[in-house]
Amino acid sequence: MDKTATLPLGIVLQRRPGVTRWVKWHWRAAAVLPGAGPAAWHLLRQDGDVTEYHACTLPLELHRTEVEAYRISLTMEPPSLFVILRDSGDADYPLKVHSVTASAYEAQDYMDSGEEQVEKVPMPDGLIAWIRDFSDAHARDEPFKKRKRDKKRIDLVEDGIGDVRIRQTADVYRAPSQTKPNGKA
Repeated sequence: MDKTATLPLGIVLQRRPGVTRWVKWHWRAAAVLPGAGPAAWHLLRQDGDVTEYHACTLPLELHRTEVEAYRISLTMEPPSLFVILRDSGDADYPLKVHSVTASAYEAQDYMDSGEEQVEKVPMPDGLIAWIRDFSDAHARDEPFKKRKRDKKRIDLVEDGIGDVRIRQTADVYRAPSQTKPNGKA
């Protein structure tokens, strides 16, 4: 059984008119095409101002160490992949597809950075089955181990504890009644 699995995925980007006067076009990842061949901004469909492109084909790599993250992606409603987009600087095609992942944890890391645009794309049924089979084959449930308590006594008085290297006339941990002369309050 292999530790990794790879499947080429075509990434479909959709362009539609922006809703504000400051943004001419709104781009988003609309779909994936499992097993697609190579492409570079191939026009798929045009319906009025809405246009869909097969922007590129990237490998979707599954690793056995990330099975937990794949299971989270499979339990989403609907089960989803994540397409990571970056600015390209090109006026005609302003986004570049950086990567595609089935790992919800990896997608979260990209979202936390704030430098990339992360798009959630529904998985086709065949891809759901492929990822579920991979996850089931590599899943290892770890048995629950009850933690044992430390044997340290917690009922002892700890007045005067502090940094032994520093001489202090008063200690921040000492009870207030002991900081006055003769211990009187």
